[in-house]
Amino acid sequence: MNDAPRQKIAVGDLLKRLFVRLGILPFLLIIAVIVFTLLSENFLTTRNLTNVLRQSVYLTIVSAGQMFALLTGGFDLSVGTVLALSSVVGALVMASVYGAMPDAVFLAISLGILAGVAGGTMIGVVNAVGVAYIGVSPFMMSLGMASVGFGVALYLTGGVPVYGMPVEFGDIFGFGIWFGIPVPVWIAALVVVVLYILLNRTVWGRYFYAVGGNAKAARLSGIPVRRMLFATYVLCAGLAALTGMLLTARLDTGEANIGASMPLESIAACVIAGVSLRGGIGRLENVVLGALFIGLIQNGMNLARIESYLQTVVLGALLILAVVADQIRLRFVASLKD
Repeated sequence: MNDAPRQKIAVGDLLKRLFVRLGILPFLLIIAVIVFTLLSENFLTTRNLTNVLRQSVYLTIVSAGQMFALLTGGFDLSVGTVLALSSVVGALVMASVYGAMPDAVFLAISLGILAGVAGGTMIGVVNAVGVAYIGVSPFMMSLGMASVGFGVALYLTGGVPVYGMPVEFGDIFGFGIWFGIPVPVWIAALVVVVLYILLNRTVWGRYFYAVGGNAKAARLSGIPVRRMLFATYVLCAGLAALTGMLLTARLDTGEANIGASMPLESIAACVIAGVSLRGGIGRLENVVLGALFIGLIQNGMNLARIESYLQTVVLGALLILAVVADQIRLRFVASLKD
C-alpha cells in the first residue's frame, strides 16, 4: 500500500536532482520534441533536422558571444545592430570592389568580409570603452549603440538592400557544402571549438568567470578586470559581425533590417542553457544546445503553421520561464546544501 507514495517521492527527488544538475533545458527539449512530433509528421525527418541545424548556426555564433557578456555580469543589446551594420558595410565594399575589378572575385570577397567584420566590431569597441573604462552600465551603453549603429546602417543604404556582390560569395558561404555538411555549420563548429578551448583550457577563460563572479575580488587577485571587460564586448561584437557576413551570403544582399530579434534570442538561448544573469556561471556547450533548442522551437512552430507574431510571444514566454526556473534551481541548490 505504501509502495506507490514512496515511488512518487523517489521519482520526484530524482527529477529535482536532475533539474539542479542539468537545468531546465533537457526537460524543455523533451517536451518540444514530443509536442512538435505530434503536430507534424515532417518534424523528425533527417531533412528537417538538417535544416534546423543550418538555420541555428547564426544564433549559435551570436549566443556564444552573448555568453561572454553574461559571464562578466553584463549583456549586449547591440548584437542585432552589429549584424545589420556588418552586412551593409561588407556588402557595399564587396560590391564596389567587384564592380571596379570584375575579375578579382576573391579579392572583392576577402575585402568585403574584412570590412564587414571590422565595421561591426567597431560597435563592440565603443561598447567596451564605455563599459570597461568609463563605467557606463552595459544596458545603457549597448542600447545606445544599438540605436547609433542602426541609424548608420540606414544612412549608408537609405533603407535599400545592397546588391552587386559576387555570386561566388553566396555559393561558398551561404549555400556551400563541404563533405555533405553546410559551410556555415563548419564555421560555427570552428568558432565553438576555439571558444571552448579559450574558456576551459586557458587562464583567460578562468578570468572571465572570475570577473563575473566577483569583480572586486578579481581585481584584488590581480586579474585585469577592465581588460577582460574590454575583450568581452569586442569579442561579442566580432562574433555578431561574422554572423552578419554569413547571413549576407545567405540572403545575397546587404540588409540594414536584419538581426532585430537577435538580442532577445541570444539572451534567451543563454539563459535557457543555464547561464546566470548574475554572471560567473555558464557552459558553452549548453549555450549551443540552447541555440539549437530555439531553432527547433521556431522550426516546429513553422511546421505547425503558427503565426510569426505568436512565435515572438512564445519566445518571450520561454525567456521568462527560463529566468523563473533559474531562481527555483538556485533555491533547490541551497536546500540540498542545507
